[in-house]
Amino acid sequence: MNPAPYPASGTRDMFWTVPNILTVLRLLAAPGVAVMFLYFHRPWADWFALVLFGLAAITDFFDGYLARAWKQESRIGAMLDPIADKAMVVIALLVITGYSGMDPWLILPATAILFREVFVSGLREFLGDKAGLLKVTKLAKWKTTAQMTAIAVLFLAMGLEYVREVGNLRSHADLIAALSDIGTEELSVVDLAVYGGSSVWLIGLALIWFAAILTLITGWDYFRKARPYLRDDVR
Repeated sequence: MNPAPYPASGTRDMFWTVPNILTVLRLLAAPGVAVMFLYFHRPWADWFALVLFGLAAITDFFDGYLARAWKQESRIGAMLDPIADKAMVVIALLVITGYSGMDPWLILPATAILFREVFVSGLREFLGDKAGLLKVTKLAKWKTTAQMTAIAVLFLAMGLEYVREVGNLRSHADLIAALSDIGTEELSVVDLAVYGGSSVWLIGLALIWFAAILTLITGWDYFRKARPYLRDDVR
């Protein structure tokens, strides 16, 4: 059962509602993902970034749902929500591309996503009071979900990457003895984790390419809707 709406308009317009708090926390989590790599060594930075990003992504669903259910929708919330989403995606992609050795198979879809976000933001700014024409579509929501899912998988793959470095220690006598004691001398957990990390990375790349395609489609849709207002004879 949903709580009753706020009785007074002054209370209704309060900024610190639960949905707005969740949106602000998601906005703060965006740079927090990069900060993880400033204060923690890998792979802990990868795991912490994954958890922080995942929790923030979950709030993206709950803030909108609660705002509608509790009748706490606000103009400031509508403004901050897409900003928080874009900040999360852009900052996370910058971190991942930097720590992935500038993998071109990641840079290409990441560039497409960044280009679209900048282009649509500029389009909305240019349209001004007509920016309402570019309302968020259902496909755009799926695009955001695909982006965040792909980024979470890529963070997971980055966390598994450290196992490759551990693999260099296999020649160490202590490690060989430990593997022998647990009966994994021939096929070690290091091998399994290395192959697992590679598989997760490939899945993440496939997902980010899928997200990039959805991103470009939604960007073209917004441009198509705005084209009539970009002509010089339109006032």
